[in-house]
Amino acid sequence: MGDALELGRRPFVRERTVDETGKALNACPGASLMHDFDVEDPAINKELVDGWGPVLDVWEGYSTDGEIRNGGSSGGAATTLALFGLEQKGYAGILHIAAREDHAYLNETVMSKSRAEATARTGSRYAPASPCDGLDMIVQEEAPSAFIGKPCDVAAVQKARKSDPELDSKIGITIAFFCAGAPSLKGNLELLKKMGVKDPEKLKSLRYRGNGWPGMWTATYLDETGQEKSAQMTYAESWGFLQKYRQWRCYICPDHTGEFADISVGDPWYRPIEEGEPGKSLIVARTEKGRQYILEAAEAGYILLENHDASLFPRSQPNLLGTRGSVWARLLMLRLFGAAIPKYTGFKMAKFWWSYLGLNEKRSSITGTVRRIFRKRLNRRIKVERWTPPM
Repeated sequence: MGDALELGRRPFVRERTVDETGKALNACPGASLMHDFDVEDPAINKELVDGWGPVLDVWEGYSTDGEIRNGGSSGGAATTLALFGLEQKGYAGILHIAAREDHAYLNETVMSKSRAEATARTGSRYAPASPCDGLDMIVQEEAPSAFIGKPCDVAAVQKARKSDPELDSKIGITIAFFCAGAPSLKGNLELLKKMGVKDPEKLKSLRYRGNGWPGMWTATYLDETGQEKSAQMTYAESWGFLQKYRQWRCYICPDHTGEFADISVGDPWYRPIEEGEPGKSLIVARTEKGRQYILEAAEAGYILLENHDASLFPRSQPNLLGTRGSVWARLLMLRLFGAAIPKYTGFKMAKFWWSYLGLNEKRSSITGTVRRIFRKRLNRRIKVERWTPPM
């Protein structure tokens, strides 16, 4: 995997490859994605399943570790749940994303093997990331590990483990965080420039959220004279800038809440957040394994669960049903104009386009896609060039 400036993380085929297995393509959710859970399972919430995938239980909660709760993007649920596996279930590690030590504006895949490592790597990273490129680190361990990633990352893991028994045996728990799309490297560099960071190589640290809820976008860097300075903007301001640089694949993604994970977590945006309020997480059990894991973590004192209410889920993400409907129209337009599209099976998208979107939103989902097809050359092959940071 490598960085493409405007496209995000992309696979580059190694030269002199002896055997072409096709395993990576078969596991890629950008090519195809299928829901195969038992829709008749009585444990699955029937009112939510069409729009949100399998949902067994929903809580609002937070980490009982104050440092993790404060440092995380919301209530620290993903980190503290993964630590429960590491410290109480004998997991070998936690595979996830962290800022690169040599280039703070880039991400890298890491295996945290201690509370100190996991705690130091809390917080969202609104930049290209590909944690699946570290699955070999999971396989090499004797014991299972936890995996944390975007919904598409977890979907890829679930596809890969079906054809790889060794990998399957080494996945202890999968945790996905809600995702509205991945901004490109170009978007991040433009934001740094906008905030006065002229040389990104002088960046010492970059946080997008955390240290409060939802926290501030904070860049710490050295200026031309070598003095340390800091630039800040609100989460809403930074995301308002970065979301314009999301890759096209995110616009045709049907899963923004981790439907293929054991556990998914996000922000409980169902109510206004009071200034200075400590962070809380929305915690969704998507499999029975995930539900039991959450309850065991709560019993062991790792996480505090409160407000046990399935309606918190749709109330916290009120726009996503419309987004799901828009994906159906975008795929239709792409197909009509000869563009390649993913194959999605088991997702109810058309019903939300017809019933959830207004006339203007329907029109926008069609005309906006047609404009992007020509502007982004979505129906043509393009050369993807690898970008590397200055040495």
